[in-house]
Amino acid sequence: MEKYLPVLKKSPLFAGIDDQDVLSELGCLGARVREYPKDSFVFTAGDSISDMALVLEGCVHIVQDDLWGRRSILSSCLPGDFFGEVYASKPGSVLNVSAQAAEDSRIMLLDIGKVLTSCSSACSHHQRLISNLVGVLAGKLLVFNDKVTHISRRSTREKLLSYLSAQAQKAGSKAFDIPFDRQQLADYLCVDRAAMSVELSKLRKEGVLTTSRHHFELTK
Repeated sequence: MEKYLPVLKKSPLFAGIDDQDVLSELGCLGARVREYPKDSFVFTAGDSISDMALVLEGCVHIVQDDLWGRRSILSSCLPGDFFGEVYASKPGSVLNVSAQAAEDSRIMLLDIGKVLTSCSSACSHHQRLISNLVGVLAGKLLVFNDKVTHISRRSTREKLLSYLSAQAQKAGSKAFDIPFDRQQLADYLCVDRAAMSVELSKLRKEGVLTTSRHHFELTK
């Protein structure tokens, strides 16, 4: 597990916890590492889970599909990001979303019950872990709020500009990369891909932005 320390230390769940204490906690939390090929599912809608998951390598999309096969991407999880903790923390709850590997990924699974229950010695670093988890959950609410902000815009153009503006602010630069390809971006923004492509073309012609695959730069 030591080789994963750089990623674990980047995760907000382990913020402020010494390396040796992180490794000690992994044993207490029943940590297991699993590999998931691209397009395979870590969790599937309808599942009831008891583990939260941390991305060690690759990328995982949290997706929701309706009965007609239309997909919405709710979020993208990169190395250091967690998912599944909300559902796992409420025993018996059923997932209404799926977690799918967007590329070959390596995932660490942690028993949420052991995360939320202090060990017998009530060690200070486990208390910090619980406090950090509360922060992670608060962060997820902010991410959800961002998505609601983008998709509540009236037009495809407004949704695009809302999302790209937020990404530029997050990166601290007008040039940035996004974690989605074009279809995934359309799914995230809940818009038609063809209509989105038309708007991107218009924005390029108007000199508002330049783009190449995952890379964007806002020029106005």
